[in-house]
Amino acid sequence: MNAKELKAILQALMEHEVSEMSLETPDYKLNIKRGSSLAQVQYVPAPVATPQITAPQPAVAVPAPQPAAVAAPAATSRPATAGREAEDKKEEIKGVEVKAPIVGTFYRSPAPDAEPYVKEGDSVKKGQVLCIIEAMKLMNEIESEVTGVVRKILVNDAEPVEYGQTLFIIEPA
Repeated sequence: MNAKELKAILQALMEHEVSEMSLETPDYKLNIKRGSSLAQVQYVPAPVATPQITAPQPAVAVPAPQPAAVAAPAATSRPATAGREAEDKKEEIKGVEVKAPIVGTFYRSPAPDAEPYVKEGDSVKKGQVLCIIEAMKLMNEIESEVTGVVRKILVNDAEPVEYGQTLFIIEPA
């Protein structure tokens, strides 16, 4: 039930001087009593209270909920030392960086009990699957853009990754 529907119900009750009403659907249960200082809406499975309604005030539109203010995210979600260690290792190894094309969860293998697609030191061909990034319940295969050797895997299995984050360093053949 949206605010417009609730407003229409309240308006009809006031116009017809109905003092009490109950409405139950599979999604919610609504009990309204005029003259009482409480109106209650219960959603299945958990009850949820609504703003109090007193009679004979005219019905008012219920504003849509506003998103809460969110503080600016920190520069990195990893501890400062972990980020520096990854950068130091990335700088030591020369090669092509394979970056995350989307935000999601990084998986090294197609299933939890399966072998990883690639390991450090493995030779890979252009177009070969390196990993999966899960985003919104979709499994996106990330393929190698070059033929070469995997020199470094910079992300742990089941770790969240950001857009543009370096996942692998591949030394071209």
